Amino acid sequence: MKQFLVRICQWFITRRRGGRYSEGDNEKVRCRGAVMFQPLLLVFLLLPGPARYCAAKYHVAHTLRIAGLFEEGSPPEWAFAFQSAVDAINRQTASWAPQRVFRPTLEPVLRTLSPGDSFGTGRAVCNLTSEGVAGIIGPRQTASTDIVRSVCDRLEIPQVVTNWDPRPPLRRAYQFNLHPDAKFIAQALVDVLRELKWRSYTVLYQGDESLVRLRSVLQEREPRDPPVAVRQLSQDGDHRPLLKEIRQSGETRLVLDCDTDTVPEVMRQAEEIKLIGVYQSYLITSLDTHTLDLGRYQQSGANITTLRLVQPDSELVLKSMQDFQYLRTAQPIHIRPETLRTETALVFDAVHVLANALFKGSTAQPVREQRLPCHGGVGAVWDHGIGVREFIRDMRHEGLSGDILFDASGSRVRFSLDVLESSSSGFQRVATWTPQEGFLSSRTETQAQRQTQSIIEGRHLIVSSRLDAPYLRMKAPTTPPRVGNDRYEGYSMDLIANIAELLNFTFEFKLAPDGEYGTYDKRKGTWNGLVGELINGRADLAICDLTITEERQSAVDFTMPFMNLGISILYTKPEKPPPNLFSFLDPFTIDVWIYMATAFLGVSAIFFVLARMAPNEWTRPHPCDQDSSELENTFSLINILWFTMGSLMGAGCDLLPKAVSTRLLAGMWWFFTLIAIASYTANLAAFLTISRMESPINSVQDLAKQTKIKYGTFGRGSTAAFFKNSNDSLYQRMWIVMKQARPDVFTDDNHEGVERVKKGKGNYAFFMESTSIEYQTALNCDLRKVGGQLDSKGYGIALPRDSPYRTAVSGAVLQLQERGNLSALKNRWWKAPEGKECDEDDPDKNSTELGILNVGGVFLVLFFGTLIAFAVSVLEFLWNCRKIAVEEMMTPWEAVVSELRFIVQCGLDAKPVRRRREPAPSDCSDSRLHYGSLCSSGRK
Repeated sequence: MKQFLVRICQWFITRRRGGRYSEGDNEKVRCRGAVMFQPLLLVFLLLPGPARYCAAKYHVAHTLRIAGLFEEGSPPEWAFAFQSAVDAINRQTASWAPQRVFRPTLEPVLRTLSPGDSFGTGRAVCNLTSEGVAGIIGPRQTASTDIVRSVCDRLEIPQVVTNWDPRPPLRRAYQFNLHPDAKFIAQALVDVLRELKWRSYTVLYQGDESLVRLRSVLQEREPRDPPVAVRQLSQDGDHRPLLKEIRQSGETRLVLDCDTDTVPEVMRQAEEIKLIGVYQSYLITSLDTHTLDLGRYQQSGANITTLRLVQPDSELVLKSMQDFQYLRTAQPIHIRPETLRTETALVFDAVHVLANALFKGSTAQPVREQRLPCHGGVGAVWDHGIGVREFIRDMRHEGLSGDILFDASGSRVRFSLDVLESSSSGFQRVATWTPQEGFLSSRTETQAQRQTQSIIEGRHLIVSSRLDAPYLRMKAPTTPPRVGNDRYEGYSMDLIANIAELLNFTFEFKLAPDGEYGTYDKRKGTWNGLVGELINGRADLAICDLTITEERQSAVDFTMPFMNLGISILYTKPEKPPPNLFSFLDPFTIDVWIYMATAFLGVSAIFFVLARMAPNEWTRPHPCDQDSSELENTFSLINILWFTMGSLMGAGCDLLPKAVSTRLLAGMWWFFTLIAIASYTANLAAFLTISRMESPINSVQDLAKQTKIKYGTFGRGSTAAFFKNSNDSLYQRMWIVMKQARPDVFTDDNHEGVERVKKGKGNYAFFMESTSIEYQTALNCDLRKVGGQLDSKGYGIALPRDSPYRTAVSGAVLQLQERGNLSALKNRWWKAPEGKECDEDDPDKNSTELGILNVGGVFLVLFFGTLIAFAVSVLEFLWNCRKIAVEEMMTPWEAVVSELRFIVQCGLDAKPVRRRREPAPSDCSDSRLHYGSLCSSGRK
C-alpha cells in the first residue's frame, strides 16, 4: 500500500508540473500513469491525509522557471549573483503561509547570448517562452534588450534589465530597468560639479556612450563659465601623450568617464607623468570606483570624487554576502561587500524583485507558467502577465542597491547615490544625492573644517617671495653662514610661521629668480615673478606685498587679504623757513592789523567827542578851588590817544573817565583789547615754538594741476596698472603725463622710487602703496605721505589655481586677524629702530595766523558798545543843555547851539564856569550872558 501511494504521488506531481518532478536534492524523477485513473487519484490526493503525506515525504514544490540572459564575455559575477539569488529565495521558508500545501520555488535557466547575433537572441528567447518561463532577467546590450523586450511585450512576460540606457524613457509595457535612469545620473553629476565649484575642467571620455552620458553635464553650464575641454582616451591604451598635453595646459580638474576596469590604468599613466598630486582633482563617473584599489593615489593627496549606488556597510548587503558564499561553484568566486559592483548587485536585486511579484502576488491565485510559442496564434499571452506587471509597478522593495520603485514607464525613480571623496583612509561619504531632494551634504561644519585642515597637515610647502623690507630681508651675515629659512626675516616670514603653527605644516622660503611680483607677457603668453613660480609648479605659496588684482586672480588663487591698503603719494617734507625779523606780526593777518589800527583811531576820535560832550568830564582845575571861573577836560586828543594806546598794550593809564558814556565806551574798548591781547599772545607762542612748513602739494589734485614737480611709480606693478586701466579722467591724464615725461619717471622697484624722492628735493613725487609709505616715513624723517588713498585693495597670499590649501590658509589668516596677531606683526616691523624714531607731525599743533573771521566778533562788540556810549553821551548833552537854559534863562535851542559852538572849538581846553544869573540893574538891559563877556555894570 505504501509503495502504491508513492507511485501515485509521483504520477500526480508529474501531471501537475507538465512531466517534471523535483525532490529535496533537485533530482528529476519522471513517472507515468494511466489517464483513466486521474479523476479518482485527484479525489484521493485531495484528502488531508494523503496530501500531507506527499508534501512531507517529497517536499512537493510549485516551481517557476525564470531565465537569466547574459552575453558572452560578461563577468562571471553576474551569473553567480543570479544563481545565488535564486538559491537564497528557495531557502526561505518563513515568509510562506503554513497552511499552503505547495511551497513555490524558482528554477534558474541560464542562457548565453552572442552580443552581435540578433537572430540567435530572438531564437533563444522564443525557445524559452515555448518551454514556459515566468520572467526574464537581462540581457545587458541595448540591441539584445530591444529584441527580448518586443517578445516579452507581445507575450506579456515581465522582463527586468540592469543596464544603463541613455535613451529617453520608452513606453515599456513589461520591461523594468533597475539601473537608475540616465537623466538622474546626469543631474547628479551636474549637482556634484556645482557643489565642487568647478567652472573649468577637462572631460576625458572613452567612447560614444560616454558623450551621451555627459551630454547634460556639458549643456547645463552658465554662459559666463569658461569653455570645457573634451578629450577622448586613446584606443590603443596609451594615454600618456594626451595626459601630458593636459598637464602642460595647466588644467588640474578632470572628469573621467570610462569603464571601471580602465580607471586604474588611466590613473597609473597619469601618475607617471605627474598628473596625480595634491593639486589635481578627479571626478570619476563610474559607480564602481569605490571597489578599486586606489590607495596609492589617495596617499599622494589627489582629490578623487565619485558616486556609489551600493552601500557596502549596509545591513542588507552584509547579510546577503552569506548568500553569495553559500553557493558552491566549480570556480570559486569571492565577493566581499567592499568589492560588490553595481551590476552584480542589480542582478541580485532583479531576481528578488521578480520573485516577490511571482510569489507574494500569487496569494489569491497561484501563478502558473505557460508554454507560449513566439509564433502562436493571436491572443496567446501569459494569463498572469498583467497581474505580475502591476505588482512590480506598485511594489517598493529594499535591495542591495537601496530603495526600489518604478514609474509607469518602468524606469527606476527611487534610489540614493553616495558622494564619496578620497582620503588617506580610503573613500569617505560626504553627501547623498536623491532624485527627490538632490544634493544633501552629510558633513558637519566641524568635519568639513577638519577635512580641510587634514589636507595640509604634515606637508612641506615651498614658499616663494622676494626681498623687499619690511616684508622680507636678509639677516646680517654670520660665521658660519646662515642656511635655509634662517637667512631671512621680516613680516612675511613671521606671518607664514604663525600660519604653519596653526595648520601644522613646514615650509621653506625660496626667492623668485627674477624678483618680480608677477606680470603677464602677452607676446609669450606666460607669467613671470611670483605668479609664474606658482603656475609652473615650483612653489606652493607666494607671499610678499603682492596686490590682489583681477588679472592675477585669473591665473592664481588668493586668500583673504592679510593687509588692506591703497595708493598714496610719497613726497619730501617742506624745508623749514628761515628766521624772520618781523615774525611777531605773524599771529594776525594783515587785514586784522589794519582793522585793529582803524579801531584804535576810530575809538580815540569817538572818545574825544564824547568826552567834550559829557558835562561830567569838565571839572575845576583844582578840587579845593570851588570859586574857579573855568572848567577843564583832561581827555584832550593827546591824552585820549595815550589812554587807548595804554589799554591796547595792557599797560593801563592814570586817566579815568567820569561820565557814564565815556566809561561805557572805555569798558567796550577794554573788552576789545582783552580779547585781542589774549589771542595775539596765544598765537605768538605757537608761532615761536613751531615752525610752519608750507608744502606745494597737499593732494593728488594739486599734483595734477602743476607741472614743476614730476611724479611716477613702479613701472611693472599694480600701481601702474591702476593708472593705466582707470576710467577716471584725472588718473588717465596723469598716466599720459607720466608716459610722456622725459627723463623717464618710472622705476624698476619701490626702493629706486624712494631714493629719487629723497634726491629730488621736492621736484619728484612717487606713487606707492600706503603701507610701504608708512614704513618709509618711519625710517626717513624727511619723507611724508601726501593726501589720502586713491583706491582700496589688499595684499593676499597667492596659491596655484584650485589649490586644496586655499581654504585652510585663508581660514588661518582670518583667525590671526581676529586674535590681533596681524596688527601686532605690523607694529613690530613698521617700527623704526630704537633711537631713530621721527617726531610725529601733528597737524593739530601747526598754528595758523588768525584772520578776520577768527576775531571779527570782538570788533562787533566794540562797534555796538561805541554806539551805545554815543547815545548815552547825547542824552547827557541834552540834559545839560536843559539845565543851562533854565539857569541862564534862555531857550533850550540857544543852550544847545552855545554848547555845540564850544565843543567844536577843539583848541579850547578850559571852559568857563556857568553861574546862575540874578536880576540885572536898569542900565543892563540885556539879560543874556555870553561866554567871554560880562555886563559892564554887573559883578565880575
